Amino acid sequence: MPLFGNTFSPKKTPPRKSVSLSSLHTLDHSTKEIELGLEYGPPAMNIGGQIWRFEEGQWATESGGNASSREMQRLKKRNVQLEEENNLLKLKIEILLDMLTETTVEYHLMEKELEDVKAQHRRKK
Repeated sequence: MPLFGNTFSPKKTPPRKSVSLSSLHTLDHSTKEIELGLEYGPPAMNIGGQIWRFEEGQWATESGGNASSREMQRLKKRNVQLEEENNLLKLKIEILLDMLTETTVEYHLMEKELEDVKAQHRRKK
């Protein structure tokens, strides 16, 4: 028996029914598709008038873009030519530096020989 009278024990409330405030559940499938965009494709972006899509882990351009396949082939060929020219110029620079180093060493050796000859000439006097 409780010390101060009846204990307070309220009745358990029944669980509430979930009521959606959204009217989206009343829309038909085609309207949901239009409104919510349920039919979406791969991510796409427009860069410089050319549309790029992310498909299979890589960005690919659509065939309807501004750059044709012929233009792409020409650019790739030009890129290869420029890389070859760049490699040739690097080789020429390396050869010129080697030649400059060799000439500088020869100059220093000749200068040292000249100083030695002058020093010997002074001793003889």
